[in-house]
Amino acid sequence: MAVVLDQTWDLDSIFAGGSDSAALTEHLDAVASDIEQLRPDIEETAVTAGTDAWTVILDRVQDISARLHEASAFCGCLVSQNVKDDKAKLLIGRTSQLGAALSAAYIALDAKLLQMPEDRWLSLLDNPGAQSIRFNLEERRTRAKDRLDPERETLIADLNVDGYHAWGRMYRTVVARMTLSHEDGGKIVPLSMGQAANKLLDPDRAVRAAVFKKWEEAWTDSAELCASALNHIAGYRLALYKHRNWNSVLREPVQYNRMTERTLEVMWDVIERHKAPFVAYLKRKANLFGIENLSWHDVAAPLVSGSSTYSYEQAADFITEQFGRFSPAMAAFAQKAIVNRWVEAQDRAGKETGGFCTSFPVSNQTRIFMTFSGTFGNVSTLAHELGHAYHQSVMRGLPVMAKGYAMNVAETASTMAERIVTDAAVRHAGDPGERLALLEDKVQQAATMFMNIHARFLFETRFYDRRRQGLVGTEELCDMMVQAQKDAFHDALGEYHPHFWASKQHFYGTGVPFYNFPYTFGYLFSNGIYARAVEEGPKFADRYVELLRDTGRMTVEDLATKHLDADLTRAEFWEIATMLAVEDANEFLRLTETV
Repeated sequence: MAVVLDQTWDLDSIFAGGSDSAALTEHLDAVASDIEQLRPDIEETAVTAGTDAWTVILDRVQDISARLHEASAFCGCLVSQNVKDDKAKLLIGRTSQLGAALSAAYIALDAKLLQMPEDRWLSLLDNPGAQSIRFNLEERRTRAKDRLDPERETLIADLNVDGYHAWGRMYRTVVARMTLSHEDGGKIVPLSMGQAANKLLDPDRAVRAAVFKKWEEAWTDSAELCASALNHIAGYRLALYKHRNWNSVLREPVQYNRMTERTLEVMWDVIERHKAPFVAYLKRKANLFGIENLSWHDVAAPLVSGSSTYSYEQAADFITEQFGRFSPAMAAFAQKAIVNRWVEAQDRAGKETGGFCTSFPVSNQTRIFMTFSGTFGNVSTLAHELGHAYHQSVMRGLPVMAKGYAMNVAETASTMAERIVTDAAVRHAGDPGERLALLEDKVQQAATMFMNIHARFLFETRFYDRRRQGLVGTEELCDMMVQAQKDAFHDALGEYHPHFWASKQHFYGTGVPFYNFPYTFGYLFSNGIYARAVEEGPKFADRYVELLRDTGRMTVEDLATKHLDADLTRAEFWEIATMLAVEDANEFLRLTETV
């Protein structure tokens, strides 16, 4: 791409005018009106009504869902690009209210599905208008049996807006107000927490250490508010689970991710058995840094100060080129997304931390959010988010319900895209030092999946056990976090991140519970897919698309059986997937034996 690319996204093509958009207001008014009529229409439709009447209802539900998602995604983008956009925050509040009303309609729908006589139910499933969402309807009916009565579930949905979800919004408000002072070129400059997070990856260890010290201090100052939000989010879930007679805090997250607890247990067991090479890697990296043990801020830092930096244009060119070697369609999509300004990558103050990809189902578009500062890690992140976007694009044409894939398989497509790019970067590196640095980046990602994510999982499971006894204070949260990190990293670090429970926004998400293990699942699942792609060559690209299109309409166990002939409840698949990462770690150790 010879032209200079605009690193700010185009939102006006969705709704012109940002948080003052008249088109958005009109859109929300129409959605509100349709939702208001939907629930009584569902309740007035007899369970013995003809299947055609019910397919009309199902079409309406899906249409309204798509339109509300369009508006919600837009408002989320507004706040992410400018954390001080107060009008956008109010709009998010309105979409949340509408979401609660739509949830009430879904609860009414699920109750009707549950009440249908068996012959009528089977007739509905066989109706041509419902066959394409058969799995989703059966799933909804099964889950309805596992919940409270419709009246109480509706009340819960209504109270969620200003209760449960409000705690997540409060956390985002706290983070939006935070800044960190940093000396740059003799000047003191304020950094948003997103910018500060990038500074924690600075090649200069002195810079990282200084920023990390201030980072911990900043989160210490906000710890009380963060702890309040975390405690009440967990307290809400535990109270709800108690009333539903759910004994395990993992019941909701594994149900959401369409997997079994057995699959999750086997995955973690295999990982735990193969951590030794990654402990050795962390020790070797410390030696290369000239220190005894890595600190938390060293783990993801570049190996050498001279690591290459990349312009946004170079990143875009490299990603599309490597995507093209796997799938020309994937490359064409990535180029379209970048050129059409579907990506917000500008490094500026006032943005939220982290990165994401969100879909706009009515416009058939996506938007990617990140902060690009020129590191190879940023290149990987862009590839990762483009993988999400490609996944969403290949679902086009499916019913809305069948597009609803969970986070674990969402992370499959993104991690697959990232791996395509990182493997290519290692292969194409001409300089041995650069090749080693890129290989180390791959190993570091595996360590993140096997250790950092594991620490999050251990912390959350232990925190929920402790939370059953009452509120948990900031000091105890820090102690629990450090212990989880020590356990997950096998005591390989010299300094940990006590306030990670406060700084990691994933702990505060009220949309997806236990926002941690799906990353590791997706990483390893994509490893298995990648191995198959290497084995089969270009012909696998079409099969890959078919796998992605099935992610919203079957369990992950069935998905693996159908497309990979693999059993996820047994160790074999996970062993193969894990060994790909172990091979990278061993290669790194071999190359650095005499360094």
